[in-house]
Amino acid sequence: MRFKVPQNVQREDTIIGPLTLKQMGILGAGGGLTYAVFITLSKSYFIEIWLPPVFILTIITLAAAFLKIHSLPFHQFLMHLIEYHYLPKKRVWVQGSTNTQTIFIEEKQKAQTETTEKPPIDINEMAKTLDSKDKKQALQAMIKQNYQ
Repeated sequence: MRFKVPQNVQREDTIIGPLTLKQMGILGAGGGLTYAVFITLSKSYFIEIWLPPVFILTIITLAAAFLKIHSLPFHQFLMHLIEYHYLPKKRVWVQGSTNTQTIFIEEKQKAQTETTEKPPIDINEMAKTLDSKDKKQALQAMIKQNYQ
């Protein structure tokens, strides 16, 4: 006995026509909110006042239900965009640590203090040190003097 196995299991099931359950929920919630704004504003204001909020809510609802950017649903793309703008661009991994943002801030502060505290290295002094007989001790002394 042979059974048909669906080929595209990543695709959401459609409920009514091409609409999925998630799209119907978004359209229902957005449509309800838009209708509530329309009812409350149209009773006491002219069309110039109630049309822009109703239009904006309608566009946002339709975008959330149907728009895909780079094959991502609109709400997921919007979340990635917000994360990109608010999270630090540079990540530092420290074994055993759980908070990367604090590590990022600490590393930034360390880098700023290190750049301001280091004295410049004199090339002539380094050349004399390398030309001397006891290079190892001279280099260690220079490292201690400049980097500690």
